[in-house]
Amino acid sequence: MNLSRFEEITSRYSELRIAVVGDYSCDRYLEIDPSKEELSIETNLAVHNITNVRAQPGASGTVLNNLVALGVTELWPVGFCGSDGEGFELQRAIEALHGVKMDYFFENENQHTFTYCKPIVMEEGQSPRELSRLDSKNWHITPGPLQEQMAGAIKELARKVDAMIVLDQVDEPETGVVTPLVLSTINEIRDQTLIIGDSRKGLKGWPDIIYKMNESELIKLTGKPATMAKDAASQLAQESGQPVFVTLAEDGMIGATPNSEVFHSPALSVKGEIDIVGAGDAVTANLATAMISGSEISEALELANAAASVVIHKLGTTGNASIEEIESSLD
Repeated sequence: MNLSRFEEITSRYSELRIAVVGDYSCDRYLEIDPSKEELSIETNLAVHNITNVRAQPGASGTVLNNLVALGVTELWPVGFCGSDGEGFELQRAIEALHGVKMDYFFENENQHTFTYCKPIVMEEGQSPRELSRLDSKNWHITPGPLQEQMAGAIKELARKVDAMIVLDQVDEPETGVVTPLVLSTINEIRDQTLIIGDSRKGLKGWPDIIYKMNESELIKLTGKPATMAKDAASQLAQESGQPVFVTLAEDGMIGATPNSEVFHSPALSVKGEIDIVGAGDAVTANLATAMISGSEISEALELANAAASVVIHKLGTTGNASIEEIESSLD
């Protein structure tokens, strides 16, 4: 992609209005200084002293972070948190993001805030080293009235936004934002705006929207082996009438169109240590912004691949990629 085309596409990002529907987590990083380790008098166990705590929006919040980094100035998160300390931290972190409107982000006293608590060892001269994570989730079906609030938000936003990103992050069915009611509502409004969906449980049963998935999710959905990834993606795109994007880890990414075209974008070279956390969300954000800004499928793939390359080289955090960083990555 030449510079003038890159600038033509990305110059439109500041005018976009995007809703991000999905599970928002509070990513709490507990930075541990190993030089300050002590021994507990009471238990005789090691005490790991935390010298800094930082909280940032994770899961769907990572998509939101990437959209902010891309310069999108009107963003609508649709999701929920609990009436707890993590919920306070999460809302404060989201509200601090430029251009975010909180009208459709709901606090609910019956819910726990979805939280990834990440102890991370910060040792001078060493790369950050993450320890076992401590997660907080909801283990019950999302309350009906809360589901209805989010479904109503989706209907209202369909008339206001240029695109809607839907991200299902939870493992237990119906315990997060993307429930059958929400999917049914998305199906009702799918002709009103561009919608791209991604789910860690796979996209079986989802409406015919733009699908973004990884290779294992494609295999699970279509039943075809990895050697037939291009054919499987192409068939899926033809059946749904929507583009299909599949990430292939170190092999890059493919994009299939409903008219049987399949494009492949190779992964960029890796330089030094990497951390793949957040790369998929950067891909989703960049695919959405590129497509609603008039890119071809092949161009959207190239931009998303470059963004993923930027993100994986950021250690000790769930990173994002700015337009400037993406441009440098493409040079």
